[in-house]
Amino acid sequence: MFGVLIEKGPYDWQVFQQENGQAEVEVCGRYIIPPGVEMTKPVVYVRVMQEDSGREVLAWQPAKILENQKWQLTLTIPAGGLYRLESCLADSTNEVLEWATRGDMRYHLGVGDLYVIAGQSNSAGYGKDSFYDPPELGVHLCRNSMRWDLAVHPMNDSTDIAHPANLEGANPGASPWLSFAKTIHREIGLPVGLIQTSLGGSPLSRWNPRQEGDLYQSMLETVRNLGGKIRGVLWYQGCSDTDEEESKTYEERFSQMVTAFRQDMGKEVPWLTVQLNRQLKLPEQIPADDGWGRVREAQRQAARKLSNVWVIPARDCGLCDSIHNTAAANVMLGERAARTALRVLYQKPGWELAPDLASARRKEDVVELTFSHVTTRLLPFDSPETICRGFTLWDENRKEIPILRAEIAGNHVRLFLQEAVEGKIFVSAGWQMDPPAALPVDASTRQPILSFYNIEVLNDEIIGGER
Repeated sequence: MFGVLIEKGPYDWQVFQQENGQAEVEVCGRYIIPPGVEMTKPVVYVRVMQEDSGREVLAWQPAKILENQKWQLTLTIPAGGLYRLESCLADSTNEVLEWATRGDMRYHLGVGDLYVIAGQSNSAGYGKDSFYDPPELGVHLCRNSMRWDLAVHPMNDSTDIAHPANLEGANPGASPWLSFAKTIHREIGLPVGLIQTSLGGSPLSRWNPRQEGDLYQSMLETVRNLGGKIRGVLWYQGCSDTDEEESKTYEERFSQMVTAFRQDMGKEVPWLTVQLNRQLKLPEQIPADDGWGRVREAQRQAARKLSNVWVIPARDCGLCDSIHNTAAANVMLGERAARTALRVLYQKPGWELAPDLASARRKEDVVELTFSHVTTRLLPFDSPETICRGFTLWDENRKEIPILRAEIAGNHVRLFLQEAVEGKIFVSAGWQMDPPAALPVDASTRQPILSFYNIEVLNDEIIGGER
């Protein structure tokens, strides 16, 4: 063995988080002079090439020579790629470096945006039906082994785990995040890297540093080992917290996790969270409708109360078993998450958020719901006669109030009661463990309204402002 050896630096397929259009990448190692070659002053050189064109991005740069034939260099690489990093060993008098003594290379490098994948099985990806979601150059993945690769399903390894806490108990399938990353990649024109940290079946307590927090610490350590810089977190979790007690504290505990992570990162890292889909009620299961409603509402409220937290609907996604999204549904869900990111993180026009409840008002025997982020108008997913089946009204004694009929007008849904009701009224939509009906969708984007739970209906008072 002789020439330049890279002992610390980028891995093949690695993506670095860019800041202000560039990334600093440290490279170091050692060199060995070939037998029979005399060098009065050996110098290690490194350069960066555009892989597809062979264009020189960074010309040969001399490294700092240390003791014991060690060397070190920090490169400032512009956003873009894919790049090839080359090294060589030459005498200080050699001006033709292309023919200098060989050195290690690193291939398929990118400087763009990094996203962490976190949460439980639907984030890890368990879709196992037929689908078409192929890999794409410029969309890469750091697997649980801490090795970088071209991103391809399945994205969550079941073996060769660098962090024991992340060991999967079952073979995963397709996830939403390859579709997400490909959409972002095409729109921003930069490489996108995904960092896998999710684990099927994991409750929020394992992600909250104030509780067990082992998965939180694993996620934090992984990010730090990869340079400590990311663009955002992709969060899909909550099914394991739908019991009576855990669901009541979900919002508080989620907020604790996000706040702690931002403190540890020293930056307000954006979070894109997916609102829970449904779970089919199996004969042996006890329905946990209220728990599912509380978690969905907690996810919606967290996006209202915490800055740079955003929520994406999944309530209409198809299932491949009782609780996991189909692979095809995950492709759609990933595109929805990308739509949100392009709107709020990249300020790209033409990408709309999902409709969300903005106000709930009542006048005599009519409850009017107004929704934000409606591009043109709302549409019933099914026939107009089925609109009311997606909504539930309660009085202050938790007695359900019958809905005579419902209608849609623009961004409003009106629920007509059989008679005027005294006292307080509360409204929910798509809140049950397995909701009985689809919710209205945006006529343009076809995104459904976000589910909400137990919102008090007031006289001309705003429930929540538009974001």
